[in-house]
Amino acid sequence: MASKEVIVRFEDVIFEYKAHKPILEGVTFSVRRGAKIALMGQNGSGKSTLFGLITKEKKPEDGDINLSPKLSIAIGRQVIPRGELEHTVREFFEGQFDEKVYDIDPKIDDVLEAVNLHAPKTKKIKDFSGGQQARLLLAAALIQNPDLLLLDEPTNNLDKAGIDHLTKFLIDYKKTVVVISHDADFLNAFTEGVLYLDVHTRKMEQYTGNYKDVVREIMVRVEKERRKNAQYEKHIQEKKDKANFFANKGGQMRVLAKRMRESAAEAEESKIDVRREDKTIRKFTIDVKERHVGPLITIDSLSIMQDHKVVKREAHVSMLKNRRLLLTGPNGIGKSTLLENLAHGKEKGAKISEGVQVGYYRQDFSTLDFDKTVYEILESVMPKKDEEHMRSVAAGFLISGDVMYSKVGNLSEGQKGLVAFAQLVLQKPNLLILDEPTNHINFRHLPIIAKALDAYEGTMILVSHVPDFVKKIRIDETLDLEKLRPLK
Repeated sequence: MASKEVIVRFEDVIFEYKAHKPILEGVTFSVRRGAKIALMGQNGSGKSTLFGLITKEKKPEDGDINLSPKLSIAIGRQVIPRGELEHTVREFFEGQFDEKVYDIDPKIDDVLEAVNLHAPKTKKIKDFSGGQQARLLLAAALIQNPDLLLLDEPTNNLDKAGIDHLTKFLIDYKKTVVVISHDADFLNAFTEGVLYLDVHTRKMEQYTGNYKDVVREIMVRVEKERRKNAQYEKHIQEKKDKANFFANKGGQMRVLAKRMRESAAEAEESKIDVRREDKTIRKFTIDVKERHVGPLITIDSLSIMQDHKVVKREAHVSMLKNRRLLLTGPNGIGKSTLLENLAHGKEKGAKISEGVQVGYYRQDFSTLDFDKTVYEILESVMPKKDEEHMRSVAAGFLISGDVMYSKVGNLSEGQKGLVAFAQLVLQKPNLLILDEPTNHINFRHLPIIAKALDAYEGTMILVSHVPDFVKKIRIDETLDLEKLRPLK
């Protein structure tokens, strides 16, 4: 049947990041037409690299990559390149094609409808919220109407309505989809198979079934392998103990000791290479350098977006130390802009008290200078230089070796997020302003981050679309921007 035709086949593919730094070693798998596949793997296992090999942006060192003739492929990128932020909506979509597309407006209307985003085509990309930009990235892939749609963390920045809309679209999508995501419920809703890329063996495992079934299957297999290895370990230790006993007896007993050692060696070789999960960050604390008496921030009014216009709303917020405020509202209401204005003292109607040290985590990491090294970024926020402490904090966030001297712009999105958290630890702010602090972060790190934020003794303003994450943090007050009264 045509629907079962293999459209992508990898055979013994080898890829190296640079000389002697292999990412893929003998990877073999296939994708059939019409399949909905989740691509899983630990941080650094090469999931995004795999997408690059499929799109021919990267070339393998060895092995074969076979694609169906005339297979059209589009990739939903994680972030909009800085050079495109000044483009209008129309220019942004025109840039998705190698050749000029005549009468493109109806196509733009269709894909914006598909991602539930309604905006004028003359609006600049930089004026959209993070959630709206996430929808534009998805729409940019859809407008190409590809045979194979590759999506890299498409739910980042999307609110619940956005995720629900995307899920329905993917369920109804008639063509082939391969998705990288850490959102288990999202993946489980539409996937029918899993490709698991192991960061340690650097090989691919292929499974059929929905996401949760496959994860359960992997966990059962890992536990079975661990039990088997425990039996081998017991056998190995017994043989080694006997070998040492007989070796000391001399004579014929030495022959027996040799056999015991050989038996132990065979058992050692039979041990199964159990999947080792990637490292998680260390537990950390964001200390408060200086205590503050009285309100740290007072908000009498604030600005939101309504029908693409800025409008003022009443707010009565006065935050003392160790208070937490959660800001909620749909994508496009202006949460990120509001947080940026609050952090930089530009929001009329809001005032940060003098002497308050603000730690600001921005979802697109633009508070980090992409042209500076990680070392320079971390050093710049320390009131007093202490290299040993800086390196210790960085190592806790898996930042060491070459990464310390890499330019921030060359890091993965997940690494940028960890640098931003390391910066907050070194800064010791007494007011934290956090804009989607879970974006791009490995889901294994999130419980540790939530625990640190819950224990934080300063004042916090938080925006997050991840309910499970928010539940782990004490929240004192929630401000729904959509329900605020107009300013009189």
